[in-house]
Amino acid sequence: MEHILELSHLQKYYESHKAVDDISFSIPAGSIFGLLGPNGAGKTTLLRMITGIILPDRGDILFKGRPFSPQRDTVSIGYMPEERGLYKKMKVGEQILYLARLKGLSEREAKERAYRWVRKLELQNWWHKKVGDLSKGMQQKVQFIATILHEPELLILDEPFSGLDPINTNLIKEEIFALSRQGTTIIFSTHRMEQVEEICNHIVLVNKGKKILDGTVSQIKNDFKRSAFSLLLAEPLNGRQISSDTFITEEVKGAELVIKLKEGHDTNEVLSYFIRENIGILAFNEILPSINEVFIRQVEQTTARP
Repeated sequence: MEHILELSHLQKYYESHKAVDDISFSIPAGSIFGLLGPNGAGKTTLLRMITGIILPDRGDILFKGRPFSPQRDTVSIGYMPEERGLYKKMKVGEQILYLARLKGLSEREAKERAYRWVRKLELQNWWHKKVGDLSKGMQQKVQFIATILHEPELLILDEPFSGLDPINTNLIKEEIFALSRQGTTIIFSTHRMEQVEEICNHIVLVNKGKKILDGTVSQIKNDFKRSAFSLLLAEPLNGRQISSDTFITEEVKGAELVIKLKEGHDTNEVLSYFIRENIGILAFNEILPSINEVFIRQVEQTTARP
């Protein structure tokens, strides 16, 4: 199966507001897929349509190659929303087992899996505590367990690290990678672009209800590169001027340089220049934009349009 989920020309209107305006994209099976966008971009509406909470006004959703049916397919989906959906007066163990049974697990299966995950995420001492007595981070771990306990084929995580300290963030991150290695497809939605670069292999960026970027992380970074390079010289320049028809020097910090190639020139010409000038080079690397830089640039451009 090439794609687990295919969205085609989805539209959703709230009175005169276009929350989702003709969006199409596909999610490769087994991928960690980033769904990105600023507040109000349409991400939550998309996730609610994917999970069957609301229906699109127009367009089609295919799940595993056939039309999406909420009655049939939601059992194969795990959705962890940004807003915690836990019953605060229930005890942790009761909460996890209750949600597992709603997803079709037998009592025995639910208990076996729950005990295993509670030990793995170090929640065993909180099993008999009320959810409302837990910190935000501990509640987030409970919600993560409840989302994955039925072993969904498609896992949707909306800001999964909210409220977690760095140690528990790494703990959940490793479990996300482990689930991906086991074949789970993961939709990852967050405002933290550094997490996107670390975790996702494919992203879609939406703004004002429209799709504005779609591709692999490496492809998008390459598409937005600006022919900039960093050089580490064997010795500081100590005021020596660098002048070439091949590149522009943008920044000098001791022995470190940032240059930008002029149009029509390549890196071999840069290296030849430094060899002719008898300037030793210890490192020469292309500077690719971060996903955060791409995100800000594209959102600003689309927001500025009338």
